[in-house]
Amino acid sequence: MLDKIQELLGEVDAVVVNSKDDLEKFRIKYISRKGILNDLFDEFKTVANEQKRAVGQELNKLKNLAEQKLRDFTEALEQSAGDSKASGIDLTLPVAPNFAGSIHPLTLTRQRVLEIFARMGFNHEDGPEVETDWYNFTALNFPEDHPAREMQDTFFVEKKAVQKDDVLLRTHTSNVQVRLMEHKKPPIRSLMIGRVYRNEAISARAHCQFHQIEGLYVDKKVSFKDLKDTLYHFAKEMFDKDTKIRLRPSYFPFTEPSAEIDISCFICKGSGCNICKHSGWVEIAGSGMVDPNVLENSGIDSEEYTGFAFGMGIERITMLRYGVKDLRLFFENDVRFLRQFEGA
Repeated sequence: MLDKIQELLGEVDAVVVNSKDDLEKFRIKYISRKGILNDLFDEFKTVANEQKRAVGQELNKLKNLAEQKLRDFTEALEQSAGDSKASGIDLTLPVAPNFAGSIHPLTLTRQRVLEIFARMGFNHEDGPEVETDWYNFTALNFPEDHPAREMQDTFFVEKKAVQKDDVLLRTHTSNVQVRLMEHKKPPIRSLMIGRVYRNEAISARAHCQFHQIEGLYVDKKVSFKDLKDTLYHFAKEMFDKDTKIRLRPSYFPFTEPSAEIDISCFICKGSGCNICKHSGWVEIAGSGMVDPNVLENSGIDSEEYTGFAFGMGIERITMLRYGVKDLRLFFENDVRFLRQFEGA
């Protein structure tokens, strides 16, 4: 029996445990009720009296070694698990892929529009989003009873005793045009880009806030043909050479004559969809020759100078450019949607 115990001492001493499964196997094999140590103590009862002292010492030595090994293994595994949890890293997980960042589609369109008009000599101007009635309406030739001045169309911040002093969230970026003409004399060739606000129901085609691009060109002998050629070149550059364009007579208080600019729908290719209202055409801009009253209100001689202006929504252009059918997607910050523009 002594030889057997000596052999087991060497075996237990050489055991290596790397996991909880290994630890449990060690416990069951040597220390459990059905383990080797329990069998040895049962066998010890049959040992001759003159050998019990020597055998008992070796058996206790084996028992102490096995129990000590179990404690050491348990402590080592707990320490290892604690270090892994503290580091916050699970080394068994697969490597996560790196996702490249993406520019918001509205920003991509904004940059492209600026690039196209910059090649035509337009610079970029900016102005306040919280504006007075004078710059947003009165100076732009809006009548005092115009529906756009009503609460159901405009977000007012503060109502004053004098209407032109009312404070509101701008409904278009045309306020920047007036401010620009007040402080700069012609020739003027500028773009105004920014966020605007209108009290509208949110849907696939409209929102209470959106982004607008407006252009202004004021100089001597500026004609309606200059306006038409500018927008025609923009449509070809922004979309493709097969883009069709049409002008429809319209009315705006700050331009005369005025026209709506339509292009062929890129989403349905003219067959009809919810974006083009099943007409095959999508309005992208309002435009016209700057009304002489607007020039005079801004301190520019309307007898010497003429000009044209246009305005379009960045969201509408982006929807056409990328085939997006719901305007609300631009404001929801859904990463599944935004990741589609990586590398665009």
